[in-house]
Amino acid sequence: MSPGPPARASSTEAVSFSESQASRSAQQQVARAAELRKVHEGFAWFRSHARELEDLQLEVTSIAAPPWGEAARSAWLEARFSELALSDVHQDELGNVFGIRPGTDPNAPYIALSAHIDTVFPEGTTIEVRRDAGKLHGPGISDNSSGIVALLAIAGAMQAATLTAAAPVLFIGDVGEEGEGDLRGMRHVFQQPKWSASIASLVVLDGAGSDTIIAEGLGSRRYEVTVRGHGGHSWSDFGIANPIIALARIIDRFAGTPVPALPKTTYNIGMINGGTSVNSIPESATMKVDTRSASVEQLDRLESALHEAVDAITSDSTGRKKQELTAEVRIIGNRPAADLPVESQLLKAIRAVDAQLNNVARIQRASTDANVPLSLGREAIAIGAGGSGGGAHTIGEWYDPTGRDLGLKRILLLILALAGVSDE
Repeated sequence: MSPGPPARASSTEAVSFSESQASRSAQQQVARAAELRKVHEGFAWFRSHARELEDLQLEVTSIAAPPWGEAARSAWLEARFSELALSDVHQDELGNVFGIRPGTDPNAPYIALSAHIDTVFPEGTTIEVRRDAGKLHGPGISDNSSGIVALLAIAGAMQAATLTAAAPVLFIGDVGEEGEGDLRGMRHVFQQPKWSASIASLVVLDGAGSDTIIAEGLGSRRYEVTVRGHGGHSWSDFGIANPIIALARIIDRFAGTPVPALPKTTYNIGMINGGTSVNSIPESATMKVDTRSASVEQLDRLESALHEAVDAITSDSTGRKKQELTAEVRIIGNRPAADLPVESQLLKAIRAVDAQLNNVARIQRASTDANVPLSLGREAIAIGAGGSGGGAHTIGEWYDPTGRDLGLKRILLLILALAGVSDE
């Protein structure tokens, strides 16, 4: 089911989205939202439902969402969106989940709020969740169950306090953010004309905390390098080309590539596979390589260095390919690098929110779903869901809900400021 235009609310005191954005500064928008009685009712809802939010976080964490295996969690989130009376709740063909809180201006673009629903943990990972000494524990409990719960908390507070904005708010739970998912869920969203043409700003909720603003998209490219040979017996075939040894030499050569401190540029060999037994010369060996930089030029340079290392080890002194070995370099991930302009309305709004809440936050660079719209020249940031967390991407991951209240207030004020909150 494709969403139609947001329904017009019944409030006669609401101003249009364009009027509210044009006539007030970011500070005025935030201050105006912060003084409204219904906004304070929303803040009170966060406090009175703190335990319920913890329960939801444990519940969603217990639902496995491995890469390309998020279906059960998508269904769970779709049901929660329906319970919160969002309109046009549905999934797309990838499993991204959508719901809309209509605004009062039918011509206003969407203000989108998203959280990725996938985890890094492979299928079959044992998932155990628990409370212990005020903290929540479980794989993915912070990254990104905290973001998912914040998404639901904002929708819940707006419903309970009957908060209406001029612009419609689009809630998105997206798949494929982690690892080799390569932002596939958010890429798909912005490849659809009905969304790409109608989303004015995207606020991504990713992980815990309230002290950062991800307004700079960290670029990354990932590669799978496979070296193949004839294979054989370690004794009788000794001397033929060994793909694992060749791969080790490629790694050694590539690891000598210099990288600048500014812009910070990194590389990592994260996985190596190959061979069948200790006494067999393998037929193939594979590694996975991660490169990251704020600079496209540096990513290009590392890519060239990787290809040079592969060619040097799998070719003879004349540059011809060794008959015993073949090699393939395949791109398995490509996240664009892009920054939000400092004069953007979105950046001004989050700064105004932090000033209103006496919250100190710093601009950081990271790889998140915000990379996608930023690379298209659209306004997007990623922020935390409040509280604190640790052990990300490990079985021992934890989340402390202390301070979640501040994070949720921050998100709600930002969304209302961007969407043009209606008068009471």
